[in-house]
Amino acid sequence: MKALRSSLRWTKAAAAVLVVVLAIAGAAHAQTVRLGTPQDLVRQSAEALGGRDRVMTVKTLVVEGAGINPNVGQNPTPDSPLLNWRITDYRKTFDLQNRRVRIERHRKAEFAFSMFNDVRENMTLDGTVAYNIDEKGMAARAPESAVRERRMEMLLHPLAIVREALDPKTRLATVRKVGNKDALDIVTADGDRLTLFLDPATHLPASVQWLSSSDNLGDIVNDIAFTEYESVSGLKLPKHFVTKIDFRDYTTSDLRVSKNTVDAPANVGAAAAVKASMPPLPPPVTAEPMKVASGVWWVKGSGNHSSALYEFADHMTLYEAPSSAALAREIIAKARAVIPSKPVTEVIISHHHFDHTGGLRTMVAEGFTIISHKGNQQYFRELVSRKATLNPDQLAKNPKPLKFRGVEDHAVIKDSAMEVELFRVKDNEHSTYNLVAWVPKYKLLSQSDLFDFFWHRHLWGDNYIKNLENLKLRFEKDIPVHGKILTYDEEVAVIRKFDTTGRTDYTP
Repeated sequence: MKALRSSLRWTKAAAAVLVVVLAIAGAAHAQTVRLGTPQDLVRQSAEALGGRDRVMTVKTLVVEGAGINPNVGQNPTPDSPLLNWRITDYRKTFDLQNRRVRIERHRKAEFAFSMFNDVRENMTLDGTVAYNIDEKGMAARAPESAVRERRMEMLLHPLAIVREALDPKTRLATVRKVGNKDALDIVTADGDRLTLFLDPATHLPASVQWLSSSDNLGDIVNDIAFTEYESVSGLKLPKHFVTKIDFRDYTTSDLRVSKNTVDAPANVGAAAAVKASMPPLPPPVTAEPMKVASGVWWVKGSGNHSSALYEFADHMTLYEAPSSAALAREIIAKARAVIPSKPVTEVIISHHHFDHTGGLRTMVAEGFTIISHKGNQQYFRELVSRKATLNPDQLAKNPKPLKFRGVEDHAVIKDSAMEVELFRVKDNEHSTYNLVAWVPKYKLLSQSDLFDFFWHRHLWGDNYIKNLENLKLRFEKDIPVHGKILTYDEEVAVIRKFDTTGRTDYTP
């Protein structure tokens, strides 16, 4: 899930507070009771799963099934239900003796989506080498950040986490009662930190909790629950996995297992050529201002995420805070360099989707006023109020309150030098509270997620054109967040040349 790819870099300060953070879900009910040693709980759990010897002699495990992958940060309104990716085929292969894992899944979007909506993924970890296999069978190293993420994935199964807990190099600590579960903290030899929750009646693993982070949410408490155990090859194995995060108690994955297979052949090792190759470096974060008209710039950002900049008499205003803290910082720096004598004081955020609010916390830390539809206010307040101890961001280091100006269907930002009108786009299935910006003097539009020349399909192109016609916004140029600058006629022509199944070879 791209909206939720997490930075998992640890700091000493974050490690020191991890136990507190991991207990968020049940801390209010935590009690100190006599539960025996951590080793006692692990031994009991191993016996419940099938016995220590059986658990430790398993070579491979293949989990097959299907389910859903809700799309966090992309619902039509902040309060509407999450939209789902349907996982039609899921296969997770554990090579437990060689510390390898492979995740294969076929996902289809059950909602209108303008990019790849039918995706096959093949993601593998072989020790310290993370790599992906494309649909043609070609393997390539994944970014270094994927290693820890997949190492964590390797532990998210009762059999795997209990084996890890039995490893003499693993540190066990902090036995406690959380709610009605027995809990203990685990630190692996690789330094990965998790909390294992056990059912006190059966001693079977009930869930695992761990911490990650993102630019939108700061610290994220993840919890995967194991239920509906069945007996397979002398082991107890779950048939239902539900993963949640602590933001609005969102479910991020719900998988039902159709088949558990123990000790089947598993060829998930990396080829020598893959091991010898270098992981790709993170793409550079860039932003380059381009003057479009007097007092108006397009700040073209990397990764197809850009902003518009408007010059007023005594300040400047940005349109959009995409898509990460790093890009937000770069856009702010370049905006300030355009006219150093005028401060950037406010940012218009078109809508609440995560790829458009990745810079929200950064903008708040800078003291900017956030201008957006009033329907986004509470959601933004929740985002900026979250802690960020795992990967402290600018807001964590420099706390500031949210300064918010709510807009309904129309608002005007105006002084002697510049006038910018804001309009809500109506009846759009992608985003209900989406604002476009209009500079009447030059007939310039800035919009976000309504049109992108690089989309595979324009599923709400007619709605976009209808809104423009109703608002009488026949622009000379669109300065978009995604895509490239085009005229009204060019964008309408592109929409008309597209259909709902794919793009043509049309180029304006």
